[in-house]
Amino acid sequence: MVKAADRAKNPTGSSVWLEQRAPRAGGGPAGLDRDRIVAASVRMLDRDGLAKLSMRRLAAELGVTAMSLYWYVDTKDDIIEYAIDTVYAEIDLDAVAAGADWRERLRTLALHYRRMLVRHPWMSPCAGQYLNIGPYAIAVGSKIQETIRETGLPLGGQPGATQAVFQYVYGYGTIESQFARRAAEAGMSQDDFYNGAVAAFRDDPQFREALEPMTDILDERASHGGVSAIWERDFAYGLDILVAGIEAKVAGEA
Repeated sequence: MVKAADRAKNPTGSSVWLEQRAPRAGGGPAGLDRDRIVAASVRMLDRDGLAKLSMRRLAAELGVTAMSLYWYVDTKDDIIEYAIDTVYAEIDLDAVAAGADWRERLRTLALHYRRMLVRHPWMSPCAGQYLNIGPYAIAVGSKIQETIRETGLPLGGQPGATQAVFQYVYGYGTIESQFARRAAEAGMSQDDFYNGAVAAFRDDPQFREALEPMTDILDERASHGGVSAIWERDFAYGLDILVAGIEAKVAGEA
Protein backbone atom coordinates (compact mmCIF):
# COMPACT_ATOMS: atom_id res chain seq x y z
CA MET A 1 0.00 0.00 0.00
CA VAL A 2 1.23 3.49 -0.88
CA LYS A 3 0.78 5.85 2.06
CA ALA A 4 0.56 9.64 2.22
CA ALA A 5 3.92 9.76 4.01
CA ASP A 6 5.55 7.86 1.14
CA ARG A 7 4.13 10.32 -1.37
CA ALA A 8 5.41 13.28 0.65
CA LYS A 9 8.95 11.95 0.22
CA ASN A 10 8.58 11.88 -3.57
CA PRO A 11 6.12 14.63 -4.58
CA THR A 12 7.16 14.77 -8.25
CA GLY A 13 6.60 11.06 -8.69
CA SER A 14 3.34 10.86 -6.76
CA SER A 15 0.86 9.41 -9.19
CA VAL A 16 -1.14 6.23 -9.37
CA TRP A 17 0.30 5.83 -12.87
CA LEU A 18 3.94 5.91 -11.71
CA GLU A 19 3.98 4.05 -8.40
CA GLN A 20 4.82 0.36 -8.33
CA ARG A 21 2.42 -1.55 -6.11
CA ALA A 22 2.59 -5.12 -4.97
CA PRO A 23 -0.58 -7.09 -5.82
CA ARG A 24 -2.88 -7.89 -2.90
CA ALA A 25 -2.86 -11.45 -1.68
CA GLY A 26 -6.02 -13.44 -2.29
CA GLY A 27 -9.05 -12.10 -4.14
CA GLY A 28 -11.05 -8.95 -3.79
CA PRO A 29 -14.69 -8.72 -2.76
CA ALA A 30 -17.12 -10.42 -5.14
CA GLY A 31 -18.74 -8.12 -7.70
CA LEU A 32 -16.28 -5.28 -7.14
CA ASP A 33 -13.49 -4.14 -9.44
CA ARG A 34 -11.61 -0.96 -10.24
CA ASP A 35 -13.83 -0.05 -13.20
CA ARG A 36 -16.94 -0.20 -11.04
CA ILE A 37 -15.26 1.88 -8.33
CA VAL A 38 -14.17 4.54 -10.83
CA ALA A 39 -17.59 4.69 -12.52
CA ALA A 40 -19.24 5.22 -9.13
CA SER A 41 -16.70 7.90 -8.21
CA VAL A 42 -17.41 9.83 -11.43
CA ARG A 43 -21.14 9.72 -10.68
CA MET A 44 -20.53 11.00 -7.16
CA LEU A 45 -18.16 13.72 -8.30
CA ASP A 46 -20.62 14.92 -10.94
CA ARG A 47 -23.43 14.98 -8.40
CA ASP A 48 -21.71 16.19 -5.23
CA GLY A 49 -18.34 17.68 -6.18
CA LEU A 50 -14.79 17.04 -4.98
CA ALA A 51 -15.33 18.15 -1.40
CA LYS A 52 -17.84 15.39 -0.65
CA LEU A 53 -15.89 12.48 -2.11
CA SER A 54 -14.61 10.13 0.57
CA MET A 55 -13.79 6.45 0.79
CA ARG A 56 -16.64 5.97 3.25
CA ARG A 57 -19.25 7.67 1.07
CA LEU A 58 -18.00 5.93 -2.05
CA ALA A 59 -18.26 2.56 -0.31
CA ALA A 60 -21.83 3.38 0.71
CA GLU A 61 -22.63 4.29 -2.89
CA LEU A 62 -21.35 0.87 -3.97
CA GLY A 63 -22.98 -1.00 -1.11
CA VAL A 64 -19.68 -2.36 0.24
CA THR A 65 -17.45 -1.69 3.24
CA ALA A 66 -14.81 1.01 3.02
CA MET A 67 -12.09 -1.60 3.54
CA SER A 68 -13.25 -3.38 0.38
CA LEU A 69 -12.04 -0.44 -1.72
CA TYR A 70 -8.47 -0.91 -0.56
CA TRP A 71 -8.15 -4.08 -2.61
CA TYR A 72 -8.08 -1.81 -5.67
CA VAL A 73 -6.93 1.65 -4.58
CA ASP A 74 -4.73 3.00 -1.81
CA THR A 75 -6.02 6.54 -1.39
CA LYS A 76 -8.75 8.94 -2.44
CA ASP A 77 -6.19 10.60 -4.71
CA ASP A 78 -5.89 7.32 -6.60
CA ILE A 79 -9.62 7.36 -7.26
CA ILE A 80 -9.52 10.97 -8.45
CA GLU A 81 -6.65 10.23 -10.84
CA TYR A 82 -8.52 7.27 -12.29
CA ALA A 83 -11.69 9.39 -12.58
CA ILE A 84 -9.80 12.17 -14.37
CA ASP A 85 -8.43 9.78 -16.95
CA THR A 86 -11.81 8.13 -17.44
CA VAL A 87 -13.50 11.38 -18.46
CA TYR A 88 -10.68 12.19 -20.90
CA ALA A 89 -11.96 9.15 -22.81
CA GLU A 90 -15.09 11.17 -23.63
CA ILE A 91 -13.08 13.31 -26.07
CA ASP A 92 -13.81 11.63 -29.40
CA LEU A 93 -10.43 11.34 -31.09
CA ASP A 94 -11.94 9.57 -34.10
CA ALA A 95 -14.10 12.64 -34.71
CA VAL A 96 -10.98 14.80 -34.40
CA ALA A 97 -9.05 12.65 -36.88
CA ALA A 98 -11.90 12.95 -39.39
CA GLY A 99 -11.35 16.72 -39.68
CA ALA A 100 -10.35 17.95 -43.13
CA ASP A 101 -7.43 20.08 -41.90
CA TRP A 102 -5.75 21.28 -38.71
CA ARG A 103 -8.31 24.07 -38.27
CA GLU A 104 -11.23 21.67 -38.22
CA ARG A 105 -9.35 19.20 -36.03
CA LEU A 106 -8.40 21.94 -33.56
CA ARG A 107 -11.98 23.18 -33.36
CA THR A 108 -13.27 19.64 -32.75
CA LEU A 109 -10.69 19.04 -30.02
CA ALA A 110 -11.53 22.34 -28.36
CA LEU A 111 -15.29 21.73 -28.49
CA HIS A 112 -15.06 18.19 -27.09
CA TYR A 113 -12.66 19.33 -24.35
CA ARG A 114 -14.96 22.19 -23.35
CA ARG A 115 -18.01 19.92 -23.25
CA MET A 116 -16.15 17.41 -21.08
CA LEU A 117 -15.32 20.19 -18.59
CA VAL A 118 -18.97 21.30 -18.53
CA ARG A 119 -20.25 17.75 -17.94
CA HIS A 120 -17.81 17.31 -15.05
CA PRO A 121 -17.46 20.57 -13.06
CA TRP A 122 -15.02 18.91 -10.63
CA MET A 123 -12.43 18.49 -13.39
CA SER A 124 -11.32 22.12 -13.49
CA PRO A 125 -10.20 22.30 -9.84
CA CYS A 126 -8.05 19.21 -10.46
CA ALA A 127 -5.91 20.99 -13.06
CA GLY A 128 -2.35 21.27 -11.82
CA GLN A 129 -2.96 19.08 -8.77
CA TYR A 130 -2.41 15.80 -10.63
CA LEU A 131 -0.01 14.79 -13.37
CA ASN A 132 -2.79 13.68 -15.75
CA ILE A 133 -0.64 11.01 -17.35
CA GLY A 134 -3.17 8.22 -17.63
CA PRO A 135 -3.57 6.51 -21.02
CA TYR A 136 -6.58 8.54 -22.15
CA ALA A 137 -5.05 11.85 -21.06
CA ILE A 138 -1.84 10.98 -22.92
CA ALA A 139 -3.82 10.09 -26.04
CA VAL A 140 -5.64 13.44 -25.94
CA GLY A 141 -2.41 15.34 -25.30
CA SER A 142 -0.72 13.57 -28.20
CA LYS A 143 -3.57 14.49 -30.56
CA ILE A 144 -3.39 18.11 -29.42
CA GLN A 145 0.35 18.27 -30.10
CA GLU A 146 -0.05 16.52 -33.45
CA THR A 147 -2.69 19.07 -34.49
CA ILE A 148 -0.62 22.05 -33.38
CA ARG A 149 2.40 20.72 -35.31
CA GLU A 150 0.26 20.65 -38.45
CA THR A 151 -0.34 24.41 -38.21
CA GLY A 152 3.16 25.09 -39.54
CA LEU A 153 4.24 27.03 -36.46
CA PRO A 154 7.93 26.70 -35.54
CA LEU A 155 8.74 24.23 -32.80
CA GLY A 156 9.46 26.98 -30.28
CA GLY A 157 6.07 28.56 -30.90
CA GLN A 158 3.98 25.42 -30.65
CA PRO A 159 3.77 25.28 -26.82
CA GLY A 160 2.57 28.89 -26.71
CA ALA A 161 -0.10 28.21 -29.32
CA THR A 162 -1.22 25.13 -27.40
CA GLN A 163 -1.53 27.17 -24.22
CA ALA A 164 -3.37 29.99 -25.98
CA VAL A 165 -6.02 27.65 -27.33
CA PHE A 166 -6.44 25.24 -24.46
CA GLN A 167 -6.15 27.73 -21.63
CA TYR A 168 -8.97 29.54 -23.42
CA VAL A 169 -10.93 26.28 -23.58
CA TYR A 170 -10.16 25.50 -19.93
CA GLY A 171 -11.21 28.95 -18.74
CA TYR A 172 -14.36 29.00 -20.84
CA GLY A 173 -15.40 25.49 -19.83
CA THR A 174 -14.71 26.26 -16.17
CA ILE A 175 -16.89 29.38 -16.11
CA GLU A 176 -19.64 27.64 -18.06
CA SER A 177 -19.66 24.61 -15.77
CA GLN A 178 -19.64 26.66 -12.58
CA PHE A 179 -22.43 28.90 -13.84
CA ALA A 180 -24.53 25.82 -14.63
CA ARG A 181 -23.86 24.41 -11.16
CA ARG A 182 -24.77 27.71 -9.49
CA ALA A 183 -28.06 27.89 -11.38
CA ALA A 184 -28.84 24.26 -10.50
CA GLU A 185 -28.09 24.90 -6.82
CA ALA A 186 -30.56 27.80 -6.95
CA GLY A 187 -33.17 25.47 -8.44
CA MET A 188 -33.36 27.60 -11.60
CA SER A 189 -32.74 27.19 -15.30
CA GLN A 190 -29.63 28.93 -16.63
CA ASP A 191 -31.84 31.36 -18.56
CA ASP A 192 -33.88 32.33 -15.51
CA PHE A 193 -30.77 32.65 -13.34
CA TYR A 194 -28.94 34.79 -15.91
CA ASN A 195 -31.89 37.06 -16.66
CA GLY A 196 -32.63 37.49 -12.97
CA ALA A 197 -29.01 38.30 -12.14
CA VAL A 198 -28.65 40.82 -14.98
CA ALA A 199 -31.94 42.49 -14.08
CA ALA A 200 -30.94 42.69 -10.43
CA PHE A 201 -27.90 44.87 -11.04
CA ARG A 202 -29.21 46.73 -14.10
CA ASP A 203 -32.23 47.90 -12.09
CA ASP A 204 -30.16 48.95 -9.09
CA PRO A 205 -29.58 52.75 -9.12
CA GLN A 206 -26.09 52.44 -7.63
CA PHE A 207 -24.91 50.53 -10.75
CA ARG A 208 -26.67 52.65 -13.39
CA GLU A 209 -23.83 55.05 -14.12
CA ALA A 210 -21.13 52.38 -14.06
CA LEU A 211 -23.13 50.18 -16.44
CA GLU A 212 -23.86 52.92 -18.97
CA PRO A 213 -20.84 52.01 -21.20
CA MET A 214 -21.95 48.36 -21.13
CA THR A 215 -25.59 48.85 -22.06
CA ASP A 216 -25.09 48.10 -25.75
CA ILE A 217 -23.22 44.83 -25.14
CA LEU A 218 -25.75 43.68 -22.54
CA ASP A 219 -28.58 44.42 -24.98
CA GLU A 220 -26.72 42.67 -27.79
CA ARG A 221 -26.21 39.52 -25.74
CA ALA A 222 -29.88 39.44 -24.81
CA SER A 223 -30.79 39.47 -28.52
CA HIS A 224 -29.22 36.08 -29.20
CA GLY A 225 -31.68 33.76 -27.50
CA GLY A 226 -31.02 31.81 -24.33
CA VAL A 227 -27.85 31.30 -22.34
CA SER A 228 -27.04 28.09 -24.21
CA ALA A 229 -26.99 29.97 -27.52
CA ILE A 230 -24.74 32.64 -26.01
CA TRP A 231 -22.28 30.03 -24.73
CA GLU A 232 -22.07 28.41 -28.18
CA ARG A 233 -21.79 31.63 -30.15
CA ASP A 234 -19.16 33.28 -27.99
CA PHE A 235 -17.04 30.13 -27.77
CA ALA A 236 -17.02 29.64 -31.54
CA TYR A 237 -16.17 33.29 -32.18
CA GLY A 238 -13.34 33.30 -29.66
CA LEU A 239 -11.94 30.12 -31.18
CA ASP A 240 -12.13 31.68 -34.65
CA ILE A 241 -10.00 34.56 -33.36
CA LEU A 242 -7.38 32.12 -32.03
CA VAL A 243 -7.29 30.15 -35.30
CA ALA A 244 -6.95 33.39 -37.27
CA GLY A 245 -4.12 34.42 -34.96
CA ILE A 246 -2.28 31.14 -35.62
CA GLU A 247 -2.77 31.57 -39.36
CA ALA A 248 -1.43 35.15 -39.21
CA LYS A 249 1.57 34.06 -37.13
CA VAL A 250 2.42 31.25 -39.56
CA ALA A 251 2.13 33.62 -42.53
CA GLY A 252 4.25 36.25 -40.81
CA GLU A 253 7.04 33.80 -39.99
CA ALA A 254 7.06 32.03 -43.36
